[in-house]
Amino acid sequence: MIGTDVLSNDLAGWLDRTLVQPGLLAPERFEDAFVACVAAAAKDPDAPDDAWLAFYRNTLDALAGEPEPGGTNAEMAPVHARARELVVGEDVLELGCCFGFLSLQLARDGHRVVATDLTGGTVDLLTRMAPQLGADVETHVADARAVALPDGCADTVFAVHLIEHLPPAEGDEVVAEMLRLARRRVVVAVPFEDEPNPAWGHVRVFDTGVLTRIGERTGQRFTVSEHHGGWLVIDL
Repeated sequence: MIGTDVLSNDLAGWLDRTLVQPGLLAPERFEDAFVACVAAAAKDPDAPDDAWLAFYRNTLDALAGEPEPGGTNAEMAPVHARARELVVGEDVLELGCCFGFLSLQLARDGHRVVATDLTGGTVDLLTRMAPQLGADVETHVADARAVALPDGCADTVFAVHLIEHLPPAEGDEVVAEMLRLARRRVVVAVPFEDEPNPAWGHVRVFDTGVLTRIGERTGQRFTVSEHHGGWLVIDL
């Protein structure tokens, strides 16, 4: 059992390396195994919020400090740091926020943050954890292809490690929705992989050429760059 003193998002990478990749855990069972590991660390497995709070605190501390080399936190720390550098304006919207670690960091940076995700349970978890972490984050359950928020509702709109979960046409729908929602900037970040990682639910791979073609289809000014994966930044 993993104790709450070390419980963090590094659990995701550990499960992938030790169980999914060797074929001991089917990718579609990854999420269930992840949740079960967190619940097992709780004082009361039927009320595991103490373990989830430790999970959040330890992950945010790792992202802000020196993550364990080779872990999931070490992979994501430079991605989140780059995203925070790319914010323009005060109002930020993140689509596909998952646990909301980036949104929490942006809120701590002083931005007004709205975080959305398609998975209701994850959004509910973030809603419960954010106040206990001293972060003011507005949350919504939303499909990133059709978000029930008004045009131009945020200065910067993020999709960080989201569109690799979608086939190309649906990924383009997300980018189009981001352009509708953004006043000033759209930021898309993707991992560069040789093959999609099924444990993370990835269904496609990217390189700078793919990102460039997405940018060209928008008809807007954009830049493409590499930094621990790929970045498409569209300025309006």
